[in-house]
Amino acid sequence: MQTDFLVIGSGIAGLTYAIKVAEACPDKQVLIVTKSMADETNTKYAQGGIAVVNDLEKDSFDKHIDDTLIAGDGLCNKEIVEVVVKEGALRVAEIIEWGARFDKENDGDYALGKEGGHSAHRILHHKDVTGAEMERALLETVRSFSNIRFVNHYFIVDLITQHHFGYLVTKSTPDVQCFGVYALNLQTNRIEIIQAKITMLAAGGNGQVYRTTTNPSIASGDGVAMVYRAKGRIENMEFIQFHPTALYQAGQKGQAFLITEAVRGDGGILRNHQGEAFMERYDERKDLAPRDIVARAIDSEMKISGTEHVWLDCRHMNPEKFIHHFPNIYETCKSLGIDVTTHMIPVAPAAHYSCGGVKTDEWGRTSILHLYAAGECASTGLHGANRLASNSLLEAMVFAHRSYLDAVEKMKSFTTIHAALPEWNAKGTSVPKEMILITQSLKELQQVMSDYVGIVRNDIRLQRAMRRLDLLWEETEELYRNTTISPQIMELRNMITVGYLITKGAAFRKESRGLHFNTDYPAKSPLLQNIVL
Repeated sequence: MQTDFLVIGSGIAGLTYAIKVAEACPDKQVLIVTKSMADETNTKYAQGGIAVVNDLEKDSFDKHIDDTLIAGDGLCNKEIVEVVVKEGALRVAEIIEWGARFDKENDGDYALGKEGGHSAHRILHHKDVTGAEMERALLETVRSFSNIRFVNHYFIVDLITQHHFGYLVTKSTPDVQCFGVYALNLQTNRIEIIQAKITMLAAGGNGQVYRTTTNPSIASGDGVAMVYRAKGRIENMEFIQFHPTALYQAGQKGQAFLITEAVRGDGGILRNHQGEAFMERYDERKDLAPRDIVARAIDSEMKISGTEHVWLDCRHMNPEKFIHHFPNIYETCKSLGIDVTTHMIPVAPAAHYSCGGVKTDEWGRTSILHLYAAGECASTGLHGANRLASNSLLEAMVFAHRSYLDAVEKMKSFTTIHAALPEWNAKGTSVPKEMILITQSLKELQQVMSDYVGIVRNDIRLQRAMRRLDLLWEETEELYRNTTISPQIMELRNMITVGYLITKGAAFRKESRGLHFNTDYPAKSPLLQNIVL
């Protein structure tokens, strides 16, 4: 396959970018590749909303900028923060034009929510399924373009660079270039070449590295891992955001149901097993403190009481208003025997968002030529050490737009696509005799990451994690070399790589800052640094 623009991933970043390049270059082909269905993305599961300055009488760009910088705990790139906040309103106006619907008040103004870390009501939302609504609007818009093609059930194996032509490529090679990708067709089990002039990586997050996550099963860090293998630069992977309030279900593993922060924004109160509203002991902002503080507070209360969850109390809230604003949460809880009007909701932190990722500049360019990155797999400089609630959807659209502007200019200078790319070499491989070798290693990885590289860390835990990750890596690489490619072995390999990057970044950071809390270094270092691997 050949294309002009290749888009890996079909969440908000990938689709926004695809729409824009397709519209700007009607004579060029745009190919969107996903490893599952088109709508199975992290975007789809975003509940709370999108943060944007909408009411200049009660809010301002400066307030939103300050809130983002405070949450980022010293590591945000201020210029990037200003860009995203100020350009964000235009991008939100665009997606509204494309058909996205957000809740309104009776007077016709948008209903604006407030979440932890925000100093004003500025969260646009659609009930408690904002991401799904935005995904719907984007997919409908994409389908209106004749020069956009969707290919589902293709697993991207690797970026094709000079390395595949036999050249030595290292981190210091100045002109590493992406020529396209090797992709496993999951319907034929054959590896195909997709040649592309320009590639956009919008492959989402890596929550599946942990035992419990709010992310879907596809969030296995594929984008970050393939860029790292291609000698691209990865930044600040130690900053993993744990959402404080995932619905707790005893014995559950994998994807947990998210209880959006907006519930606390509307008045929900966190209580421990003694019924105490404990957040005031940890932060003056109480239940509306930034996520890193709330998650650590819940973790502390769970350890003190020896329990596996705390409670979110919504019993005092207006039932009609709750059901109107959070119908999905209400019905999900009800199906599990929890009536939020009379029962408290059991909640516990779960891996939610990666603030680090593939390092980009202000135009979404990575360290690999002709490769852009946007969305959760990218590290743009916006989030710093901790993401402010509901800033991620905004960031994805802003950087999708900026990448499109740069990519369209680059496309003008392209004459021909690279003639021939080397075929995938599968000599000496065979079908694995025991899938348990893969599934058991995955369980071990998730256990190690959850136990040793979770909300609270220390040097001994990190050292243990690294030793175990090294062993898992050796075993998996041997398996990878000797067996035919499968999505299971690729996801395991990618997740071990991501686990290593998270742990390595955490070991390098001799301080506690934002989402990274190390009990051996509880204070912040006076030296501000981004860790690039």
